[in-house]
Amino acid sequence: MSAHDPLKDKDGNPLIQRYTANDRSNHWITAICFVLLAVSGLAMFHPATSWMAVFLGGGQWTRILHPFLGVVMFVSFSVLVMRFWHHNKIDQADKQWMKQIGDVLTNREDRLPKIGMYNAGQKILFFVLIASMVGLLLSGIVIWRAYFAFYFPIDVVRFAALLHAFSAFVLICSIIVHIYAAFWVKGSIGAMVRGTVTYGWARKHHPRWFESVIKKQRD
Repeated sequence: MSAHDPLKDKDGNPLIQRYTANDRSNHWITAICFVLLAVSGLAMFHPATSWMAVFLGGGQWTRILHPFLGVVMFVSFSVLVMRFWHHNKIDQADKQWMKQIGDVLTNREDRLPKIGMYNAGQKILFFVLIASMVGLLLSGIVIWRAYFAFYFPIDVVRFAALLHAFSAFVLICSIIVHIYAAFWVKGSIGAMVRGTVTYGWARKHHPRWFESVIKKQRD
């Protein structure tokens, strides 16, 4: 199949590419880092969850690897932000979508304004993730004892520790919402695994994006 041939599933039905291989690998690197950081962070946060240190080879390795994994996640997430920033600008349709949140929750998508690549909820989550990641990076640098903590007064380090815990809490809750929404809208996980969605899925959940893709294909 050449690069210009239409994408099709095993039954010959046409597909639309939603995410490239680079998009997907970038997403899964960020996701894997998040899981490792969440369990290692919880291991250091409270004795009741200290057993989670086993995922990074024990307490000592957890303390060593956690901040480095944090840097990798931030860099990977920053690449995702650059890739999808232009799709996450709030527009008039998003404002109307938020006003009709009742229709969203009751799955009456036919009453909603035409949605682009992402809906308003996804866009808000996008910016919450950015704020959480920035908070984690800045506070993490301050409390990174091996390299930076001794440059800061103890009060600043204590505040940074609180900010780090708060940012982590917001991030974990946001990712739980993200995962729930992915299961709620059937086909979303498949899009990030295979990179493609059906015409029906795109037309139903993201009609404005679907129309723009079809227009480009015709042009």
